[in-house]
Order: sequence, then structure tokens, then C-alpha cells
Amino acid sequence: MTKVSIIMGSDSDLPIMNAARDVLQELGVAFEMAIVSAHRTPQRMYEYALAAEANGLSVIIAGAGGAAHLPGMVASLTTVPVIGVPVSATKLNGQDSLLSIVQMPAGIPVATVAIDNARNAGILAAQIIGVSDAKVRSAIKALRATMQQQVESKADKLAGR
Repeated sequence: MTKVSIIMGSDSDLPIMNAARDVLQELGVAFEMAIVSAHRTPQRMYEYALAAEANGLSVIIAGAGGAAHLPGMVASLTTVPVIGVPVSATKLNGQDSLLSIVQMPAGIPVATVAIDNARNAGILAAQIIGVSDAKVRSAIKALRATMQQQVESKADKLAGR
């Protein structure tokens, strides 16, 4: 079964990263969650990333605040696509994390979403999986239709209809 991994450097990132979990559940995508710190448990991170493909992972969502090395370091150790989520954990409100994640050297890409936007990371992970999984692709289309209906309903309400 195709699986997404949601990793983060600390449980303090969990309130942000839960949004990725929630949308993957909504879309019916299998996932796992783990705490894997690039700085405090580098050996754990190294082993986790090297085993990603063998463990059936198709996409890794990595949330990190501050120096935010987790997404890039994991991407350097695996060919499984990595999506970075900059977390606003410092006085710089995530700007430091965003720049750390997005400025990867040529050859080691990390897709990067907006600060604290783990929901978009979950949707992007599902879209990657949806390329080869019609059920997931269909669930994404249904999610988009629901979002469209919500906006149209709000527009109608504002217009007094």
C-alpha cells in the first residue's frame, strides 16, 4: 500500500503537522507519523531516510522550525519525494524555516509549502500518489468540488441569495 510519512523534529510541531494527517485521512491515503530530529537524533533521521523506500514510503512530509534542516537532510538521503513544511517556531515567525527549506542546492529538491501550511503538504502528497492511484485522484477531485461549493455558497450568502 502506498504510504506517506509525516515527520517532524519535535512534538511541538504536532499541532501544525496534524493538518497534513487530517487531509490524508479525509482523502483515504495511508500514512504514518514520527518524530525524527535532524539535530537531536541525527542517527535516527539517517536510518529513517535510508529505509524510506524499503519501508514503502511514496512521499515524506517533513515539518521543521528554526534552522529547519530536517526536510533537506532527509531529501539528501532518499529519492522519495520530500515536501517541507516551514513551522513558525521562532521569533522570526517561520521566515527562517522557509528560507532554510526552500534554498536547497541543485540536485536535492524539496517541495516547499507556505509557513504552517501542512494541509497543503498533505494535499500535494496525495496529488503525487494520485498520479498512479485513481482512487486517490478521485478523492482529490471530490475535495476540490467541495471547496468550490463552499466558496459559491459563501458568495451567494454575501449576495443575499
